[in-house]
Amino acid sequence: MESLIQLFSEPTTWVALATLIAMEVVLGIDNLIFISILTNKLPEHQRERARRIGISLALVLRLGLLGTVAWIVQLTEPVIELFGNAFSWKDMILIAGGLFLLWKATKEIHHSVDPTPGGDMFEGKQLDNAVTMGFSAAIAQILLLDLVFSVDSIITAVGMTDHVAIMVIAVVVAVTVMLLAANPLAKFINENPTVVMLALGFLLMIGMTLIAEGFGAHVPKGYVYAAMAFSAGVEMLNMMARRARQKQLGLAQEQSK
Repeated sequence: MESLIQLFSEPTTWVALATLIAMEVVLGIDNLIFISILTNKLPEHQRERARRIGISLALVLRLGLLGTVAWIVQLTEPVIELFGNAFSWKDMILIAGGLFLLWKATKEIHHSVDPTPGGDMFEGKQLDNAVTMGFSAAIAQILLLDLVFSVDSIITAVGMTDHVAIMVIAVVVAVTVMLLAANPLAKFINENPTVVMLALGFLLMIGMTLIAEGFGAHVPKGYVYAAMAFSAGVEMLNMMARRARQKQLGLAQEQSK
């Protein structure tokens, strides 16, 4: 206890904590976008429960991985060499997660543009031109991506500080933010179809980034999130323009009566 008091009495600790919380929240955005899109395919009465379970699993995985920091650090050591490139367990996890994200986002885009979409091995029945998903299938896919994002998140945290207490606080705060933002974000995405396509585009970009990092190419996160923020800003302007046109049409119709 005294060591913790001494630790948090140092200004550098608070700077490290604030920086790590910001980093964990930003990394959690990827996780949250995937959870929001996936749970919106469930029946409405199951969506909120699935989001809570998905985000709770993210917290459990992150805290569990923090308890094995020594093992997590070893994940960055090369274990196999292919085509002249050395791959660690972290690399292979990132590549697998990136490929899954690419496949999933591509399937979702196909369902959005295909007039007669069908299900696949991870999805359930087709109802009224919309593919519904089973609850257990959704949780399984969320758990898979939670694992990928959790490994990336914890390795990032380990690289920024040596104190497990700071990592735990940052992870808990970041996941709490995810929990609070989950329902509003999912509702916003569900009510705005064009935002769904934009979010799927983000998932494609995130998937490509994970694969690139798995192959050893460092992709600055700032560039990725700046592109996402710019795209989101343009989409917000489009939404404002559409609403303005709808209001003008409504006023014109009222005046013509």
